[in-house]
Amino acid sequence: MDEDAPLLVIVDAANVVGSVPDGWWRDRRGAAERLRDRLASEGLPGHPNPVEIVLVVEGAARGVESAPGLRVESARGSGDDRIVELVEENRGRPTLVITADRELRRRVTELDAEVTGPRAVLGGMP
Repeated sequence: MDEDAPLLVIVDAANVVGSVPDGWWRDRRGAAERLRDRLASEGLPGHPNPVEIVLVVEGAARGVESAPGLRVESARGSGDDRIVELVEENRGRPTLVITADRELRRRVTELDAEVTGPRAVLGGMP
């Protein structure tokens, strides 16, 4: 893999959306689409360099479309498993996974990915 490639940012949509008690559970797909739109327009807050953002969705949010500047991956099964696969497929490339899920954090750091929590993309979002 190319270490000079832009930072790959993989976002655990279910975990990030679930960290904000705003009624997301009533419309999981809509919540994932709002997160997608925010990331597509704002990128990774506080990170001025180019990044490639991949939003991983699962369950009721499957089928959310990609947007300019952001790719959406619909996990066939577990979103966590798809995130681990993406990290494995991009081994050697600078990768940041955004999740608060402890087990997922353990799995991806074992593959040399960096990890940060949902606040990295939510910023001041209520």
